[in-house]
Amino acid sequence: MRQAEPERPEDEPSAASAISAALGGAARRAGLDPATSASTGHVVWAAMGGVRGIFESVVPLVVFLVSLTVWRDQLWLAVVCSVGAAAVFTLIRLAQRQSPSAALGGLIAVGVAGALVLFTGRAEDNFIPGFVTNILYGSAFLISALARWSLIGLAVGFLMDEGTAWRRDRRKRRAFRWLAIMWAALFFGRFAVQFPMWLAGVDVQTLGMVKLVMGIPLFAPLVAVTWLSVRALYPRAGGGARADTPTA
Repeated sequence: MRQAEPERPEDEPSAASAISAALGGAARRAGLDPATSASTGHVVWAAMGGVRGIFESVVPLVVFLVSLTVWRDQLWLAVVCSVGAAAVFTLIRLAQRQSPSAALGGLIAVGVAGALVLFTGRAEDNFIPGFVTNILYGSAFLISALARWSLIGLAVGFLMDEGTAWRRDRRKRRAFRWLAIMWAALFFGRFAVQFPMWLAGVDVQTLGMVKLVMGIPLFAPLVAVTWLSVRALYPRAGGGARADTPTA
């Protein structure tokens, strides 16, 4: 009986290939390429964007919370200060001719949240975009895991030049599925904790602190777990060589 030929890139579903390329490209730009020999600490630090990346993700919210504490009846001023902080980071990147994508994304998110706050007149509505983001990201990771097309696997397949061949390897398929579930749990966990607090009318400063605690402190360890898991699946990647695709 003739054996099936190995899966070629041109045989892959076009949608899967496009998603794989997009995810893999984003991971590579973030310094998450398992084909490199970077240390786990370096990878986690790169994924967070270093000191600048941490400041860009944390400072706008901190400024918003502090401004509300100082000027309790000046909601518009807290929004202006928050958006202004995000804008400064974007302008600095542009002035230094660096990629403004991360800072620009943060600016847009802060701007949308600020616009919603001004529209409703409720400071706590600053967190609504974050709720939506967590639901969307969590759903995407969970659906990909349940459908056996893990987003983690798609990204790694692109980076390791094996396309979707990882789906024929039970060990990889299982690992990527559980990694996707872990990422889904992170996003759903944030929503499960913060949304009830928002509904209960918990003060903005407390909710903001919870959001900060459930941000980078949870994101960084999961990046490390993901990186170490992928490197274990591709032990030759650290030496700069691409791992051969194992048979099923």
